Amino acid sequence: MADDEQLVQVEVVGVRQHLVDDELVVLLLDPAAELFVPILIGPTEATAIASAQAGIVPRRPMTHDLLCDVVAALGSAVATVEITELRQGVFHAALVLASGVRVDSRASDAIAVAVRVGCPVLCAAEVVAVAGIEASDGPSEQEVERFRAFLEQVSAEDFLTGQEPGPAGEPGAREEEDEDEDPEQRPGG
Repeated sequence: MADDEQLVQVEVVGVRQHLVDDELVVLLLDPAAELFVPILIGPTEATAIASAQAGIVPRRPMTHDLLCDVVAALGSAVATVEITELRQGVFHAALVLASGVRVDSRASDAIAVAVRVGCPVLCAAEVVAVAGIEASDGPSEQEVERFRAFLEQVSAEDFLTGQEPGPAGEPGAREEEDEDEDPEQRPGG
């Protein structure tokens, strides 16, 4: 994609799990058009994106960290990430290096790199128009803030257990048993 006028900058809102079918998506937001672009991703990429957004630094580099390190070691940097097209239900992307070199990528991998290096994520306006969901139909600003709070509490292990972190009493929160309470005495226990 050579024409920057066809690209719009989007915000990586975060990773969500679809409640109905348990599919994982990364949400991109085009604030100007007030459209969310949901991209279906795998659990590995979901963990990579969510952990980077939460500021979790692994002891040893994971695949996306390694890629960022190799690009830097070669004297370059990832300047931008572009979501270039949606073809047959698959989002295509490119890493654009500081030298102008373009590297073909899956959208999920490109986004995982972008959140690590802090570069802008651009999306083809046509992709936003075709795949975008009106923000008013999507999560409210309060829901987005709650999700961001969730991201601050999430760890890679949470994706493996299937449980959501959160304060007690909120949906998905882990309830702690009262030590004095006999589990046999509770209704249904």
